[in-house]
Amino acid sequence: MAKTFDYYFDFGSLATYLAHTQMDKIKAETGASPIYLPMLLGAVFKATGNASPASVPAKGKYIFVDFKRFADSYGVPLETNPFFPIITTTLMRMVTGLQMRSDARMHEFMDTIFKAIWVDALNLNAPEVVEQVLREAHFDPVELLQMANEQATKDRLKDITTQAIDRGVFGAPTFFVGEDMFWGQDRIEQLKAALRA
Repeated sequence: MAKTFDYYFDFGSLATYLAHTQMDKIKAETGASPIYLPMLLGAVFKATGNASPASVPAKGKYIFVDFKRFADSYGVPLETNPFFPIITTTLMRMVTGLQMRSDARMHEFMDTIFKAIWVDALNLNAPEVVEQVLREAHFDPVELLQMANEQATKDRLKDITTQAIDRGVFGAPTFFVGEDMFWGQDRIEQLKAALRA
């Protein structure tokens, strides 16, 4: 049986973008593949009493410096998004819908959205910007929106979010190897060690 690990994520998390850039490397080094579990980070924050580091001014100022250091060490681009926070509910429903359909372009969609937010620093709070980003990546925004608005898609995203909270998730990204939880892209080395064990 192929080795896997659970990966809870939300596009609106800068730390998750950094983790996303390392997925291929994790797989290459450990032989383990992520099980992608889209969740709503805002709902997780609300349920757990957590909040974005950006909500604390001094921490918010530092956290980007810290994340930029990680980005530089990974050799990946990173830009401050002036439109942060991005309300990602519809985007998370879109990726959930693609996953439910086992759509081969799910990972391409993820790459597109992470890049739009954390590299191109676009305002994905604006529907017209989302539409342009999707069209340029050769996705059909109308089809994706219809998929996102289906009740089954909404229910699936809500269920995964509830599952995450029940498992003790309080932020993103969060990984599980069995029942062992690892929170944050700065725990990737610990995650890899657990996957190799």
